[in-house]
Amino acid sequence: MVRCVKCEQVDGIMKAGYVRGLQRYLCKSCNYYFTQSEKDESVLSLQRRKRHQTTIIDIARSLGVSNSTVSRALHDHADISPETRQAVLEKASQLDYQPNQLAYNLVKSKTNTIGLIVPEFHNPFFPNVIIGAHEVLTKAGYNLTIMQSNESYQVEISNAKAMLANRIDGLLISLTQETNNFDHLSVFEKRGIPLILFNRVCEQINVPKVVVNDFEASFQAVEHLILNGYERIAHLGGPLTLLVSQERLRGYRAAMLKHGKTIEDHMIIQGMLTQQKARIYGQYLLDLANRPDAIFAVNDSAAIEIMLMAKEKGISIPDELGVVGFSDNPESTYIGPGLTTVRQPTLEMGRITAEWILQIVDLEDVHLPEKKILNTELIVRGSSRRRGI
Repeated sequence: MVRCVKCEQVDGIMKAGYVRGLQRYLCKSCNYYFTQSEKDESVLSLQRRKRHQTTIIDIARSLGVSNSTVSRALHDHADISPETRQAVLEKASQLDYQPNQLAYNLVKSKTNTIGLIVPEFHNPFFPNVIIGAHEVLTKAGYNLTIMQSNESYQVEISNAKAMLANRIDGLLISLTQETNNFDHLSVFEKRGIPLILFNRVCEQINVPKVVVNDFEASFQAVEHLILNGYERIAHLGGPLTLLVSQERLRGYRAAMLKHGKTIEDHMIIQGMLTQQKARIYGQYLLDLANRPDAIFAVNDSAAIEIMLMAKEKGISIPDELGVVGFSDNPESTYIGPGLTTVRQPTLEMGRITAEWILQIVDLEDVHLPEKKILNTELIVRGSSRRRGI
């Protein structure tokens, strides 16, 4: 279908020969001759106009001033009169001018963007940390780019590369359960990009870290079970590749040893704690001939799976089985008889981590890396409070 490039009519278009090898047409509606190339050029011109974004040059031409005058007015430069600044701002609004923030940031070698990588979103822990970090960063005029590694080491590497490609000013990251090599994070150190690890950290790279008092919290949780009369306490832990799993296991062992309780290796399980794995491990513990009378789980999700399985088997909680989790997820208050758990300051962790990265980025504060340890709180509910004790 051929359309007239002048009046855009379709009907009444006639072929009128060739000019320099191009088909020539006559529009009977407006009596206008045109070639196919003219039609193509008009379409391209229209497409170019549609794609064109207003620039400083467009504003300058409209006002009859220099490009530098427009630039200084847009950036509130002191040597621009209020009248000129107002005229530029009005014209910019009229032409729907949007500043090229990326180009401006590249000139400053700064993007005002902080990256954040978390292993998953299913657990409320990480969304709460994100909320805390976002609150601080937006107030400071920074953008937050969030990526999920989905508990995959390879995805974590890809995420880190994407953050580098986007020229972030700093990175906050919590490691996956699979991560046991840290070369992809060492790149940030080499390029002078601030990096802070939080919650799931490692000792192999010398960067700032924000964690909770995992050892003390786990010690307190297990001691609470012992003081409530439980004797054979099992531990359902996370993978030992994670320092957090190591610290919670250490707290469990220390409490058991302090109170003279026997530590049975077959009642300590460490592994990838998906919901499916938690059920498999829980099934094993609850089916033991001399089963534990209490279980300390590395997180609330695993603890709740244990409680559900115990109910299926007719095991009374807390009389026959005490259960303690870690995190204080919202569902911990809803499941009967209520899950005893360790409450973590997730919003505070997000805020503190964000404030720290801004201090390093904005003040270029070069100092020896350190670790910030946040306190937790044991929340006692019905799952561990034996009647009569």
